[in-house]
Amino acid sequence: MKAARRQHIPRLLALLIGAVGGVSALPGVAGAQSLTAQTAAAPAPAACDVKRPAINFNRWAENWDVLANPCLPRQPLDGLKYIPLGDGSSYLSLGAGLRERYEHIDAPVYGAGSAPADGYVIQRANVHADLRLGSYVQVFGQLVDARTFEKRTIAPPDRDKFDVEQLFVTVAVPTENGAVKMRVGRQEMAFDLQRFIAARDGPNVRQSFDGVWADWEHGPWRVIGYVTQPVQNRSEKSFDDYSNGHLTLNGLRLERQGFGPGDISGYYSRYRRDDARFLDATGNERRDVYDVRYSGVTGNVDWDVEGMLQHGQVGAKRASAWALGSIAGYTFANTTWSPRVGLQFDMASGDKHGGDDKLGTFNPLFANGYYFSLAGLTGYSNLIHVKPSVKVKPTKTLSVTTALGLQWRQTTGDAVYVQSMAGVPRTAGQGSRWTGAYAQLRTDWAVTPNVTASLEAVHFQVGDSLRRAGGRDVNYLGMELKFGW
Repeated sequence: MKAARRQHIPRLLALLIGAVGGVSALPGVAGAQSLTAQTAAAPAPAACDVKRPAINFNRWAENWDVLANPCLPRQPLDGLKYIPLGDGSSYLSLGAGLRERYEHIDAPVYGAGSAPADGYVIQRANVHADLRLGSYVQVFGQLVDARTFEKRTIAPPDRDKFDVEQLFVTVAVPTENGAVKMRVGRQEMAFDLQRFIAARDGPNVRQSFDGVWADWEHGPWRVIGYVTQPVQNRSEKSFDDYSNGHLTLNGLRLERQGFGPGDISGYYSRYRRDDARFLDATGNERRDVYDVRYSGVTGNVDWDVEGMLQHGQVGAKRASAWALGSIAGYTFANTTWSPRVGLQFDMASGDKHGGDDKLGTFNPLFANGYYFSLAGLTGYSNLIHVKPSVKVKPTKTLSVTTALGLQWRQTTGDAVYVQSMAGVPRTAGQGSRWTGAYAQLRTDWAVTPNVTASLEAVHFQVGDSLRRAGGRDVNYLGMELKFGW
C-alpha cells in the first residue's frame, strides 16, 4: 500500500504539469505570407476591455460571464467555465483545484511530546459548480477530498474523505448606493488577516461554517450579521462532516472604508463550545468576543493592527483574556526588486495563576494555520512575538521573504503553546518567559495564472525552558504546488 501511495504522487504531478502545458500553449504561426504582409492586409483588432478572472482564494467570488464577450481570447475548456442558460442572463461555471504539499518536521511539539519526526505528503483536491441565476441569485457547491500519505500522526485538519466543503445559496439585491446580501448554507468565513476567524488554509482541511450570513452595504459602510455552527471534520467515511449546537459562533460586524488614511472594522461575537478543555479549566465554554482592527496603505507604508478582548466562563471559572496583533512595513518601490521591510508584533494573554477561579488563556478561535509559519510551532496563546522581515521581488511573479522571529511567554504560569492550542508538556509554571527564536525563508512563485509554487524552511532554536522540558531545536521544510482551474 505504501508503495502504491508513493507512486500516486508522481502521477498526479505529471498530470498537473500536462494540464499546465495544455492551458499555456500558444498556437503556432502558419502560412506563407510574412508577418508584415498579414498585418497590412488585416484590419486592426478592436480593443478588448474585459479580462479573465484570476483564480480567487474564494472560488465563489470568480465571475466567468466575461466569456460571453467574443473579444476575449479563448483557452482550452472554456466551454465548461461558462455554460450559458436560457437567454444568457444565467450560466453555470465548473472548476477544480489541487494542492500537493510535502512537509518534513524533525521535532513536532519541539520534541517534548510523544510525536516522532515526520515526513509526509498532504493532498487537497476540490471540484465546484457555480450557478448564477440572473443578476441576483447564486448557488455554489464545492466538494473536497483531503488525504495524507505516510503521515504518522493524524489530526482532524489533516484528512477528510470525499465531503461537502461548501454548499450555499446567495441572494444579492443592489440598492441605490450599495447592496443587500444573504447567504444560507455551508460556507467559508474569514475576517481580515484571518488571525482569529479564518478559512484555515494552512492545514489540509479548510474550516467551513453551517449557517446564515447577511450584510448590508451602503457607500463606505458595511454591516454584517452571522449565525453559524462551525463544521467539525471526520474522515471515517464520505459525507460524514457535521455541525451542531455544541459549537457555535454568532455575531455582528461593522466596517467603514476611508476612515482617515485606512479602513476600520469591529465585531462582537458570542462563542460557545461544550466540554472545552484547558490546562487549568474544563467544562462548557462561553465567551463574549470584542474585536477592533485598523489597516491601510499610505504612500510606501502599510499597516494592520487588531485587538481582541474575551470575557465569559469555562466551567466554574471566569474567563478573561486578550490579544494584540500588528504588522507594518515600508516598501522601497523605486528600488531594484522593490524590497519591503516589515515588523510584526503579537501578544496574547496566558493564565497567570493555576488553581484559582480565573482563566486567562486566550482562545485564538479559528486561526488560519500559517499566520506565524507553516511549521505549526507557534500558537496564539500566552505569547509575545516580535518578527522583523525583508521581502524582495526579483520578478513580477517571484517573491522571497526572510524573517527572524523572537518569542516569549506572556506569563510563566501558563504553558508554551503550539497551534491548535496544544500546550507543550512540562512547561506550565516552569522556567523563564523566553521561548526561543526562529529563522524563516519563504519563496512564492506564480508559475502561470493557474499554477503557483512555494517553498518554506524554518529553523527554531529553543530556549532553556523548553530544553528542560525535554524539547530541542526544530527544522521544518515545506514544498507546495497548487493548481486552480
